[in-house]
Amino acid sequence: MKYILAASFTLFLTTAVYSMTPEKIIEGFDVPWGMVKLNDGDFLISERSGTLYRVKPGQERQAVANLPEVNARGQGGLLDLVLHPEYSKNGWIYISYASADGDGDGDNTNIIRAKLNGNALTDVETIYKPARNYKRRFHYGSRMAFDKTGMLYFSIGDRGERDIFPQDTDQDGGKIYRVHADGKIPTDNPFADSKVPATYSYGHRNPQGMALNPITGDIWAHEHGPRGGDEINIIKAGKNYGWPVISYGINYNGTKFTDISAKEGMEQPVHQWTPSIAPSGMVFVTSDKYPDWQGKLLIGSLKFNNLELATLDGNKVTSIEKVLEGIGRVRNVVQLNDGFIYVATDGDAIYRLNP
Repeated sequence: MKYILAASFTLFLTTAVYSMTPEKIIEGFDVPWGMVKLNDGDFLISERSGTLYRVKPGQERQAVANLPEVNARGQGGLLDLVLHPEYSKNGWIYISYASADGDGDGDNTNIIRAKLNGNALTDVETIYKPARNYKRRFHYGSRMAFDKTGMLYFSIGDRGERDIFPQDTDQDGGKIYRVHADGKIPTDNPFADSKVPATYSYGHRNPQGMALNPITGDIWAHEHGPRGGDEINIIKAGKNYGWPVISYGINYNGTKFTDISAKEGMEQPVHQWTPSIAPSGMVFVTSDKYPDWQGKLLIGSLKFNNLELATLDGNKVTSIEKVLEGIGRVRNVVQLNDGFIYVATDGDAIYRLNP
């Protein structure tokens, strides 16, 4: 199959204030989870079903060899990709995926780093793997981001065990983790003396969006609620984000699992969506290619086939509006090293947003 720059493809999506032309640059993916752009202009794109592709728009995509075995089932599979902040110097690429390696039946989220030589991975190293696997097929979390000091943050969801993992800092799951770029545990991690010393914050359900706030240096993350209660949070060391003790959501069948949405010692989200939008992917817009969007936060919506554009005042979300309605089931949104914003949609394509 050929993957061709879609010069003839035009899709005008507008709001009252903004207009964008999403240009379909690569098509033919089912669930394109992560994407980065290499220095030579090629893309690396992870397909959740288990293949990592190197793609030069206009040419056939090439599968990347030497990827560790991916356990693709349910919501698990080949997931996020990020480049080291000094990728041009050291060549490290970070990959998250569901792995069956380790103790117990099932799988769990694994973080590795590797280098790319042509169309093959080399120097593969494990950065983090939970001690145990689990049979349930959902809530792998699995977004990653670097902070300004070069620390790597990543999420692992509660794996469907909401009453066990999120509130127990001696067990993996329902956490956001922080490690050095080589996987070593920072000595100042808030739970460095626990059984899970990589834990940075806890009480999370299933975070599938993570981004560095370039102004404050904070890591922001969003997570899926159940029926209602999707959240945006500012991630702070040692903080408890409440799941499932507090929530703005209810069970999928309409019953309640908690009667409270706030409790002392538990963090409140900076924004919550009810009804749920099923958020996936998130980026702070810094590029001067989008002057009307600079300083704002973009979030993908799997449920409503649009992007959510959040206006910020410091650490407050002052408003959110829907943009690019109808673009498709958004799996990821990123601003890559060429300054353009790219959107990946399930069962469709990778779009570049041309302002």
